[in-house]
Amino acid sequence: MSAPFDLIVVGGGVNGAGVARDAAGRGAKVLLLEARDLASGTSSASTKLVHGGLRYLEYREFALVREALREREILWRIAPHIIRPMRFVLPHTPGLRPRWMLRAGLFLYDRIGGRSALPGARGIALADHPAGAPLGPGLRHGFEYSDGWVDDARLVVLNAKDAAEKGAEIRTYTPMLSARREGAVWRVETPSGAFHGRALVNAGGPGADEVATVAGERPAWHVRRVRGSHIVTRRLFDHDYAYIFQLPDTRICFAIPFERDFTLIGTTDRDHAGALDHVAAADDEVAYLCEAASRYFAKPVVPADVVWTYAGVRALIDDGSGRPEAATRGYRLSLSEPGEGAPLLGIWGGKITSYRHVSEAAVNMLSGRLDGLGGPAWTAEKPLPGGDFPVDAQADLIETLRAEYEFLDERDAVRIARAYGTRAGRWLGQARSRDALGRQFGAGLSEAEIAYLRAEEWAVTAEDALWRRSKLGLHMTVAERAAVAAYMGA
Repeated sequence: MSAPFDLIVVGGGVNGAGVARDAAGRGAKVLLLEARDLASGTSSASTKLVHGGLRYLEYREFALVREALREREILWRIAPHIIRPMRFVLPHTPGLRPRWMLRAGLFLYDRIGGRSALPGARGIALADHPAGAPLGPGLRHGFEYSDGWVDDARLVVLNAKDAAEKGAEIRTYTPMLSARREGAVWRVETPSGAFHGRALVNAGGPGADEVATVAGERPAWHVRRVRGSHIVTRRLFDHDYAYIFQLPDTRICFAIPFERDFTLIGTTDRDHAGALDHVAAADDEVAYLCEAASRYFAKPVVPADVVWTYAGVRALIDDGSGRPEAATRGYRLSLSEPGEGAPLLGIWGGKITSYRHVSEAAVNMLSGRLDGLGGPAWTAEKPLPGGDFPVDAQADLIETLRAEYEFLDERDAVRIARAYGTRAGRWLGQARSRDALGRQFGAGLSEAEIAYLRAEEWAVTAEDALWRRSKLGLHMTVAERAAVAAYMGA
C-alpha cells in the first residue's frame, strides 16, 4: 500500500473544497472526492450572496449573524474578483413589519459583526430613490443597507484550485462506493480504485447522512433537506440596487441584478423528499416567486417571463422547527471517538458565507488527532487564486485588462476580470485578437478559455463550463450551447 493520504474529503461543495484548501495549506496530504462536478449541488444553487442573514435576527440567531458578518468582510478581502458589495433596498409595506422594527434590525445588523468597510443602513424616500421607480404605487418609505454578492460556484472552484496548488489531489466524477476502517486508516473504494486515508471528512452537504451510512456510521445529526428555488427573468430594472421584499407569510424574497441582462428572484423554503441528483424548481414555486415579485413591481411578473430556473437543497440541522425557513442555518461538527480507530469528521448544516470558518474549525479539530497536521490557521489572510488585489481596485483591474487586450469590449473585460481576477492572462496569453483565442462559441466564450477550464478547473462537460464555471449558457442560443457540448464531448 502506498503512503496514505492524511485526509480524504468526501464532497466537492464549498465546505469540502474549503477543508481541502485549509488542510493542504497546513501541510496535509489531501484527496478530495466528488461524485459529480465541483459545486454541482447546493453550492452552485444559492442566492449568490455573502451576507449575515438579516432575517435570522428575527429568529434570535445572533451568534450566527455575527459570525457571518465577520466572514463577509474576510471573504470580500480574499476574493475581491468574485465578491463585490451590493446595496439592498427594503421597502416598508404597511401591515407587515413596522418601520421601527426594520430600523432597529438594521441598526443591529450594522453593528453586531463589528466594524465594517461597507456603508451602513439609512432610511430612504422611495419617490426620490432610483430603486423606487420600478415599484408599484403605495410604497413610500424604505431602507437601504449593504451586503455582498458572490459567484458561488467559482468560490468552490477557486478553493479547490488553491488546494491543488498546495498539493491536494482533486478527483471529480469519482463517487465513494464504500468506506471502512482498516486499523489506523480508512479504505475508500471508488470506480478509480481504492484510496487510504488517516482521516475521513464527510462534507456531503444534504447527502451527509448518506455518506455516513456508506462509511458504516450512524449520522451524528439528522439533516433536514430544504429546497430553495430561484427564477431568472429578463432585467426588470435599470439600476444596480438589489431588493429584499417582505411577504405576507413572513418569508422574504430577493430580486437581484444578475448577469447584466437579467434579474434573479428567490428563494423558496420547502422540505425536499426527492433525490439529490436532479433538483428542480416546481411549477408552484415558480408561480409563488412570480407572485412575490408582482406584489412590489409595477409591472407584474408572470411565469412566461421566466427564462431560467434552478434549485438547490440546503442541508440544515433538524432543530425541530415547524417551518423550513425557521430552521437554523447554523452548523455542527462531529468527530468520532479516539477508541473507534481512524477519525471520521462530519460537517452538518451551515451556509455558504460561513464556509471558511467551518473549514478552519474542522481542520483545527483534526489537528489534535493527526500528527503532522499542524501550523496556524491561515485562510483568512491569503487570497484565493486571482484575488491578489485590493477590494477597491476591481475597476482598475478591468481597465488594465482592456488596455492589455484591446480586442476585448467592456462587457467581456468585466466578465473575465470578475471570474479570473489577476489570472485572466493565464489563458488570454499573448493574444492580440479574438482569432488568436481559437474558435468562438458565442457570448465571448473561446476555445482558449475552454482549454483553460478543462486543464486548470476540472471542467469536463458543457454544463460544467456554461453553468458553473460561468453563466454563459444564459447568454447563448440553443445552437451555441449545443456546439459547446459537441466540442467538449458527452
